[in-house]
Amino acid sequence: MTRLALLLAALAGALGLSLAAADEPTKRAEPPGPGLAVATFAAGCFWCVEPPYDKTEGVVSTTSGYTGGKVAGATYRQVGMGGTGHAEAVRVVYDPAKVGYDKLLEVYWKNVDPLDAKGQFCDKGEPYRPVIFVHDEEQRRLAEASKAALAASGRFKQPIVVAIEPVADFWIAEDYHQDYYLKNPAKYAYYRWGCGRDARLEELWGKKEGS
Repeated sequence: MTRLALLLAALAGALGLSLAAADEPTKRAEPPGPGLAVATFAAGCFWCVEPPYDKTEGVVSTTSGYTGGKVAGATYRQVGMGGTGHAEAVRVVYDPAKVGYDKLLEVYWKNVDPLDAKGQFCDKGEPYRPVIFVHDEEQRRLAEASKAALAASGRFKQPIVVAIEPVADFWIAEDYHQDYYLKNPAKYAYYRWGCGRDARLEELWGKKEGS
């Protein structure tokens, strides 16, 4: 709620947007182009899920949005208030000839707290629950296998609570959310630090290479 209120206030002021404009219904994502595939992941704030996939070879695009619920055209305000059933998620369009779904799963696990089903880092509640949204039975098989392998690895004493669910309609988030980390690098870095995301990820997975 705090992030939602701050962002809406900033949009209304700095960008000159009305709150009514921020509440315009979102649009459903279209199927990917020929030869491409889609993966969908929820790991808390979608701003923070785009960067690791944008850096992954074979990924064509990332899009922030809302999925997992039943409210059509859901907006950021609606999702943030709760009750829509949606989670903030990122839709990853990729070239399966260049990168496999198993690699995308590896990226996911290193960017999620798999022990917290109630939210991620400082963001708690339904919109921030961790979910792997699968698009077909092969994705489900690979996701279940990777989750089971992590559980069996003994890395964590607690259970792995990331849900694996069939994908629902994906509603594309408002433009100001797309590539937020590129458009607003200072604000993004401050949010990420303040939310404790990197500190928790390092605690879970260790330091990233080169850090």
